[in-house]
Amino acid sequence: MGHLDHAAFGLLTPVLSYAMAVIGAALGLRCTVRALDASGRSRRNWLITAASAIGTGIWTMHFVAMLGFAVRGTDIRYNVPLTMLSLLGAMLVVGAGVFCVGFGRDRARSLLIGGLTTGLGVASMHYLGMAALRLHGTVRYDPLLIVLSVVIAVVAATAALWAALNIKSPVAVGVASLVMGAAVSSMHYTGMLAVSVRVEPSGAELPGATAMQFIFPLAVGLGSYLFVTSAFVALTPTARERAAYTSADRPAEAAPAESAASTQPVGTTSTQSKTSTASTPSTPSTPSTPSTPTAATA
Repeated sequence: MGHLDHAAFGLLTPVLSYAMAVIGAALGLRCTVRALDASGRSRRNWLITAASAIGTGIWTMHFVAMLGFAVRGTDIRYNVPLTMLSLLGAMLVVGAGVFCVGFGRDRARSLLIGGLTTGLGVASMHYLGMAALRLHGTVRYDPLLIVLSVVIAVVAATAALWAALNIKSPVAVGVASLVMGAAVSSMHYTGMLAVSVRVEPSGAELPGATAMQFIFPLAVGLGSYLFVTSAFVALTPTARERAAYTSADRPAEAAPAESAASTQPVGTTSTQSKTSTASTPSTPSTPSTPSTPTAATA
């Protein structure tokens, strides 16, 4: 059996992978919160951003951690199409779970279905990425640890979606993101503990790309995407902030109108009064009836 090293660069890769998981979870939760406050096309766009953030964060976490994975006695290569498929699959399946929560009417049912779908998406991304591994030997898995890793993924995803539905403050979202990042990292390393490799020495060249040729540049690019998207979300006002801005602008618009009404010249009113008086025709006086002469008394 080959010796497996999950931290060939020390604590660098575990810490960086955890940071990527936390950033992706935080960004995804904030986007989901924004989506629940929006409607129509705006809600759909926020949910798409949330799915891409969570999927990208989890994928980046997985392969940053894989940069520190080494097997004594053999080199390691990665199948590029399968690796890209794992990224696309993570985004699509996570997106299905997020949309289920975002548009579902029954929140409890939507939460369970969305958590199950998202958790299975995370697990499928992990094991599809492991299927892209190429080395001189045979890779085997412990079924019990595989099941445990899938359970951790489902529980973590359900907890994250519950947090998106019930937690609104940025501080609470930050705490939930730390927990989500720890859960995703636990799922990854639980799945890696299920791996055993029987090395078969060979002089043949392995197909695929090395981690530094493919995984590292892609992880850097996706990490940059997460940071840029985080800045975009931070600078975009929420629905409550827009409402506050609108209500603050209304008194400012009403003030000039009131000021103009209060500064109207006094002479204008008197002039209008005189004009109306002059234009009103006078009523002709009724002629007096001549008195009847009284007869003289004899």
